[in-house]
Amino acid sequence: MKLSPLFWPIQLKGNAIYILDETALPQKIKYIKVTNYQQACLAIREMKTRAVGQVTLVFYTFLQALNQRKNLKQVAQAINASRPTLPFKVLTDMVLGWEKRRAPLEKYILGFLEKLKQARIKQAQEAAKLIKNNDVILTHCNVSGLMPLIGDFARKQNKKISFFVTETRPYLQGSRLTAWELQRAHFPVTIITDNAVSQVMSEGKISKVIVGADNLACNRDIANKIGTYQIAILAKYFKIPFYVLCPPVSKAKSGKCIRIEIRPDKELLEYRGIRLAPYGVKAYYPAFDITPRKLITKHIYLKV
Repeated sequence: MKLSPLFWPIQLKGNAIYILDETALPQKIKYIKVTNYQQACLAIREMKTRAVGQVTLVFYTFLQALNQRKNLKQVAQAINASRPTLPFKVLTDMVLGWEKRRAPLEKYILGFLEKLKQARIKQAQEAAKLIKNNDVILTHCNVSGLMPLIGDFARKQNKKISFFVTETRPYLQGSRLTAWELQRAHFPVTIITDNAVSQVMSEGKISKVIVGADNLACNRDIANKIGTYQIAILAKYFKIPFYVLCPPVSKAKSGKCIRIEIRPDKELLEYRGIRLAPYGVKAYYPAFDITPRKLITKHIYLKV
């Protein structure tokens, strides 16, 4: 089965990491060369890669730092500080724990990455079981190659499905990434504005919602791309199943314990260097919101 480039967007060649630049898609497929952990952290902060790309980048960064004989605690601190909402500390603590036990670190990291890859494939298989023939699936933002994979598994089960994709402001991950990879996989795709969800649902065009999650709290609340919460509320109102592709549980007790990342004003006021708003106005851009567990029909867990 052919995987989307977004499914595993990080590569380690020699002592250099190559990151699929998601900000360049769909116009071109381009990779950024990273030679140290500071550059890796900058790529995370600048959203050059996100979701599973940031997770895999953490582990490849440790592999690179190990080869460069860097202090892994310093590497971990830099990674943990890169984006507050994402539970990187769970990952960095895992690596530092292996180091403390004097485990063969390279073997453990590569083994974990292979388990992660296989777990993502199984997660897509589990999601495909929930899909019925002729379902129209609404998704928000991008889940790093999982949506076309879910579609492929459903197609192998002789289910015809199509997708509605929110544009996902302000980075347009829905328009640029999700629509692109679904079209490459030959699925019908319709893009809608973020604020059209209620109208589209009221017209009966959506049968299921499937989204990802960047953080899963112990009580099963989730943090995901801003806009997810309101879609969950609408799905509940219109009695549409709302499914979440979840990462492993974090240390947050509930959604209230997850710190929401506030991104720079510029990301909302400009797009690719073009000013969208009058000079002098302010912007408020929380990059994530919290969806309570009571709004989620089913969590589809990543079992690593």
